[in-house]
Amino acid sequence: MLPGVAAVIRDTSGRILVHRRADDGTWSLPAGAIEPGEAPATAMAREVREETGLEVRPDRVLGVFGWPRLRHRYPNGDVVEYLVVVFRCAIVGGVLEARDGEATAFRWCTREELGELSLHYPADVFDPAEHSAAFDPAP
Repeated sequence: MLPGVAAVIRDTSGRILVHRRADDGTWSLPAGAIEPGEAPATAMAREVREETGLEVRPDRVLGVFGWPRLRHRYPNGDVVEYLVVVFRCAIVGGVLEARDGEATAFRWCTREELGELSLHYPADVFDPAEHSAAFDPAP
């Protein structure tokens, strides 16, 4: 079991940011592991910056989840089960771009367009009432 964080980041239209994972090609929220001694909110800001180039402010915990639905098998055969703190994040700067080799593409999608993500978060974390966009991805 690994402690992790995930970000629900929305644009000004309320669409959610996902990225295609380089390791297995699935779509995912920006997410990652909490390093030893690191606070979850700090880990969230770091992971988003590393994966997307965006600077975010985690402004609300949407939930803490951990069960077999958050089990993931990596291409090398490793299996982990995450205990994930999901944050609503506001974009405060940066440029959306793949930075650390973990993401190969990005897309903004509605809740209905999310489809199958690499981890199966409860649907209510994508509730439009949680919308707090401060970013328009159009140039």
